[in-house]
Amino acid sequence: ASLAQHALRVLGVAYRPLGSKVLADEDVERELIFLGLLAMKDPLRSEAIEAVRLCRQAGIRTAMITGDHKETAVAIARELGLQRNDDMALSGAELDGLTDEQLMQQVERVTVYARVSAEHKLRVVQAWKRNGAIVAMTGDGVNDAPAIKASDIGVAMGLAGTDVTKEASDMVVTDDNFASIAAAVEEGRGIFDNIRKTVHFLLSCNMSEVLVMLFATLFGLPLPLLPIHILWMNLVTDGFPALALAVDPKAPDLMQQPPRKTEARLLESGRLWAIAGEGLLLAVIALSAFSLSLFIWQQPIDQARTVTFTVMVAAQLVHAFNCRSDRWSLFYVGVTSNRALLWAVTISLVLQVSILTIPVMEPIFKVASLPIEDWELMVAMGLLPLAVVEGVKWVRRQKALGASVIRA
Repeated sequence: ASLAQHALRVLGVAYRPLGSKVLADEDVERELIFLGLLAMKDPLRSEAIEAVRLCRQAGIRTAMITGDHKETAVAIARELGLQRNDDMALSGAELDGLTDEQLMQQVERVTVYARVSAEHKLRVVQAWKRNGAIVAMTGDGVNDAPAIKASDIGVAMGLAGTDVTKEASDMVVTDDNFASIAAAVEEGRGIFDNIRKTVHFLLSCNMSEVLVMLFATLFGLPLPLLPIHILWMNLVTDGFPALALAVDPKAPDLMQQPPRKTEARLLESGRLWAIAGEGLLLAVIALSAFSLSLFIWQQPIDQARTVTFTVMVAAQLVHAFNCRSDRWSLFYVGVTSNRALLWAVTISLVLQVSILTIPVMEPIFKVASLPIEDWELMVAMGLLPLAVVEGVKWVRRQKALGASVIRA
């Protein structure tokens, strides 16, 4: 028992002198002379310990199901960081003594299952699923196949896994390393997060364009944007940054976020309100520039439209940086950490400046040449979304910090 508590697998060794007498198989293992015990240990991979820690931070509950002795399994789980003081360990015999309802009640507190059969593994998976969890099951042997098939995400080992297990699984880990599973979870979260960023950016920009035209109509203003302007924004100044956001580096706290609920939508109500608010902000900025140019500075309508068009383009390009994170400041995430976005914004700005400064482009895009004060206005108004959204993020972080202090 003391060897098992040190995460050692123990084998007893004995012998029997046979001489010249031929014995039946069932008689050979009788009257043996005990030699001693052999203690063996498979050293834990260092990356496995880190992967278990990452999964715990990410809100992923990890349990170990093994054929080892219960005390050996618990010792290994403690070294991995799986087993804590309030966690339970169950053997196959103890599982047999539990009804399905009792197992459902206890399964979330059990981190180690020892000396279990294929039936026990299947019961554990079913208990988690009845509690509403998304269950991933890993394994390599034929006896793992039923539980892998019953889980939401069946994971087979590529090196040691049997063909039956691989056939029953949804994915195969080619290096048989638990750390690869944790890395896959992080990669999947990153992909989902980037899809949401891209949709967020496109919807907020498109909403701003709709609101600009709507408010101009409601207030009896001349059209601030022409169809060619809207087409240019949708094809060029929205498209390039959206593609760059799809390959945005993973957020620094991605694996500290809790898992999404199964019924969670791509855009939850809070994000939809944020999209509406940011779309309104961009629209107000564009209309303010239009009103200032047309009514305050008394500039011609073509010039006012050009100012509005360029402010809208600049504000949307700057807003792409806002969409990189809904929690962290751009300066914490890193202004230059997404080089694809920097190139996308640079190319879009160069194209925008080109149609404003190359004379042959003026009649095509219905723009006018602008004096220096208009360029100063466009730069100032274009940077406003960054300042406003950064301020909103700061307020959110302060509220979250205050709530965490109160809970503590």
